[in-house]
Amino acid sequence: MTNFRQDFIRFAVQQKVLCFGEFKTKAGRLSPYFFNAGLFNDGASLRNLSQFYAQAILASGVPFDMLFGPAYKGIALAAGTAIALAEQGSNVPYCYNRKEAKDHGEGGSTVGAPLHGRVLIIDDVISAGTSVRESIALIRAAGAQPCGVVIALDRQERGQGELSAAQEAQSSYGIPVLSIATLDDLLAYLHSEAGMVQNLAAVQHYRDRYGVKNA
Repeated sequence: MTNFRQDFIRFAVQQKVLCFGEFKTKAGRLSPYFFNAGLFNDGASLRNLSQFYAQAILASGVPFDMLFGPAYKGIALAAGTAIALAEQGSNVPYCYNRKEAKDHGEGGSTVGAPLHGRVLIIDDVISAGTSVRESIALIRAAGAQPCGVVIALDRQERGQGELSAAQEAQSSYGIPVLSIATLDDLLAYLHSEAGMVQNLAAVQHYRDRYGVKNA
């Protein structure tokens, strides 16, 4: 596990974005952990989060020409990641969509740089996949090419079938889904931290019961 992945898990725990206990998921499962990216809600935490996104993108080696942030959570993420990438020597344009198209002023359904070339989608998580599906349709309609999706944490958890939400997106659209960290990275972090034995056992049990194979 590269350092930035474990550093990200530690950062999420410190920010109380990643919590341990008993939480009911949308699927009705009782999860021993909860990840709420909405709690990266101040300047310092957004700056750090954006740097982790940039590290994950650069480490992946996926070629891209610009970033796209799906409204609403993806707007700040794409902007912050563009800044972080520029600080690391990779200055790329970004844009985001409006929930409703504007028919005055500059008009259109997107704000920022025109969609072109290979577009990397920046979002917090993939659950039902609605945001990804809508983003891909918008990007293709503009004549550009979606080249991947980047999320903060991949829960590596089965959906209705045997695949996770990230695997379903990869299979449906033929593009990679990258993440800053995964559930397996979380388990590695718990292994390395003293005082996390109880959480480690609970998360491992959850992974064994609901996790995808060959993730």
